[in-house]
Amino acid sequence: MAASLRLLGAASGLRYWSRRLRPAAGSFAAVCSRSVASKTPVGFIGLGNMGNPMAKNLMKHGYPLIIYDVFPDACKEFQDAGEQVVSSPADVAEKADRIITMLPTSINAIEAYSGANGILKKVKKGSLLIDSSTIDPAVSKELAKEVEKMGAVFMDAPVSGGVGAARSGNLTFMVGGVEDEFAAAQELLGCMGSSVVYCGAVGTGQAAKICNNMLLAISMIGTAETMNLGIRLGLDPKLLAKILNMSSGRCWSSDTYNPVPGVMDGVPSANNYQGGFGTTLMAKDLGLAQDSATSTKSPILLGSLAHQIYRMMCAKGYSKKDFSSVFQFLREEETF
Repeated sequence: MAASLRLLGAASGLRYWSRRLRPAAGSFAAVCSRSVASKTPVGFIGLGNMGNPMAKNLMKHGYPLIIYDVFPDACKEFQDAGEQVVSSPADVAEKADRIITMLPTSINAIEAYSGANGILKKVKKGSLLIDSSTIDPAVSKELAKEVEKMGAVFMDAPVSGGVGAARSGNLTFMVGGVEDEFAAAQELLGCMGSSVVYCGAVGTGQAAKICNNMLLAISMIGTAETMNLGIRLGLDPKLLAKILNMSSGRCWSSDTYNPVPGVMDGVPSANNYQGGFGTTLMAKDLGLAQDSATSTKSPILLGSLAHQIYRMMCAKGYSKKDFSSVFQFLREEETF
């Protein structure tokens, strides 16, 4: 079964683990004032740009953590803050009966659960395993079957909101799994998010996330094209953004995450498109949408075009930039 899971992950073309951006290091030992006696440890696997602040929010809510990341340096600030760092996902499962995973791709999730030193090697009966990665819904379903065989519970709970919402604890979680277990998952997810939504059976959380990110990509490209056209027609970009945001064209990409440098503060476009949600990961998520559309025979004309644009961006040096850098890409590509 592990082999078949790896084939599912490979078929999605998800090979971005080694390129994952690491969060900036910094001490946060002072942020946690907790009474740990009342709360049992929670395992957390995957401390990237999203996992790092998510784990910190669990700490702020008083949960001791059992930590693992494939990059040991990512664990250092947690270790300095008194959290327990272990050497494999299996070791996490041995020490915690509630585990959250936050990984970039299907392949990484499969390895963390079903690999030689994966969670399933030492998982306890009755454990609750919550995967907040964005992966292929089919992989989530297969992992759930393997987890069930071990007497544990698996739920998919991908997130929306980006790094800013992860830091502030305002993520949206889209949860798929056995409904009777939702309350137990909600207890933990509510420490990291302001909205925790039950979507249905395993895989429906991933389905909701894939649909959301496809729309996000389409709207970001549309906003970037609109802003670029307006600027070339002589409009001031701040004025154009103001007009859009009080008109029918308003969307999250225009009013909260505008892709044009100088229009908004505190967004990646104001910082040379550093941080945020990487172009590589957006291309990956659009690939998941494309795979799902093919398997369900659903036409996604704009979704497919968005996928191609983000793949082109990855090939032309934008892979590590935030996905809003599509504005810069369009400005530089006169051949269109």
